[in-house]
Amino acid sequence: MLESAVLGTFIIGLLVSIVFNLSLLYALLFGFILFFSYGLAKNNTVKHMIQISFKGIKTVKNILIIFFMIGMLTAVWRASGTISFIIYYSTKLIVPEVFILVTFLLCCILSVLTGTSFGTAATMGVICMTMANAIGANPILVGGAVLSGSYFGDRCSPMSTSALLISELTGTNIYKNIQIMIKTSIIPFILTCAVYLIAGFLLESKGAPLEIRCLFADNFNLHWLTILPAIIIIVLSIFKVNVKITMALSIILSSIICISIQKVEFTSLFKVFITGYQSSNAELGIMLNGGGIQSMLKVSAIVCLSSSYASIFEETGLLEGIKKHINSLSNIVTPFGSVAITSFFTSMISCNQSLTIILTHQLCNKIISDDYQMANSLENTAVVIAPLIPWSIAGAVPLATISAPTSSILAACYLYILPVYNFFISYKKIHRNDRKLNA
Repeated sequence: MLESAVLGTFIIGLLVSIVFNLSLLYALLFGFILFFSYGLAKNNTVKHMIQISFKGIKTVKNILIIFFMIGMLTAVWRASGTISFIIYYSTKLIVPEVFILVTFLLCCILSVLTGTSFGTAATMGVICMTMANAIGANPILVGGAVLSGSYFGDRCSPMSTSALLISELTGTNIYKNIQIMIKTSIIPFILTCAVYLIAGFLLESKGAPLEIRCLFADNFNLHWLTILPAIIIIVLSIFKVNVKITMALSIILSSIICISIQKVEFTSLFKVFITGYQSSNAELGIMLNGGGIQSMLKVSAIVCLSSSYASIFEETGLLEGIKKHINSLSNIVTPFGSVAITSFFTSMISCNQSLTIILTHQLCNKIISDDYQMANSLENTAVVIAPLIPWSIAGAVPLATISAPTSSILAACYLYILPVYNFFISYKKIHRNDRKLNA
């Protein structure tokens, strides 16, 4: 009874935060106080509850370090011209009839390189929506393509914070996880491309403008060397080099390019690392400003609070009653189906991707014994379902960044097709095994 009251109060707190447009951090902080108090009501001491909270935060310390490195990387890529180079040359590929498909593919590429859905939306997503407005493309479809592409890499990039978080939670190797993820996403990827290609041929377009390319060419020296920081990420990832080392080398190379090619002052480079890239050109700044350690502080705080939740839930047994129902559900809709349904409800409650992942893992870690299968199930559900919730920052922030309507969620085909496809695969596999046992 007490557990239901605590969880119900937490949900009310989240709803209040959504209705009054308050920062999600306030709701999460309220939740922390609520769950901390629940622990005290269960005869835990204040000291023990503090230890439990820090135990949860300690589990994601590597993630926090990588968060700050990602902030530095995305900022210095902007300053070095790496992102501008990608945008400048990729826009030459735009043909009106395949614009929706190309938008999806470009966002896929950039999100794999950067590992961030928000960063992809803020760069390639903004560019694609700007061009969409110029050629008269449907903003709902373009918004859906951006959201799909942004989470393509957020799911399976070695630089993705969600992929790193899942590998930490499940105790698995991120590169092996990525190999499995690629295998389970080939068909959904092809189907998504087909949908966007057909949609593109149904649109009336006027052709892509040249002004956007000129804007980047006028403000950056787009020397071929500026693409090297992105290439080094791909090459070192293929050879499974440690993620921290990979990002550190890319940051160093980008810094050298900033100073030698873009003529950024050495002292200004440190400001870029901390506060992000800021262009002196207002029009360019709308599309390219951002990054830096400062940009990662809010998401770091969210992950810290979310991680403390997980530790408190585990120590106090707050979710044990719900776990029993989930275990029963897995016998009806398969373990994967149970993880998918659980992640849908945790997404609605948590309003962010990190807590969705943590809560889903906490609730479902007993129904799938294989760690790599568990990691893959989380990647194919929690990671891509979270942005489908209209009030979750996982989808709301990217769509707001590119000024796309909320209804674009309906056109984020990849985010639907991936979990549905994998559910049917898991369902067929279980029934095939049942037939073999009964034979």
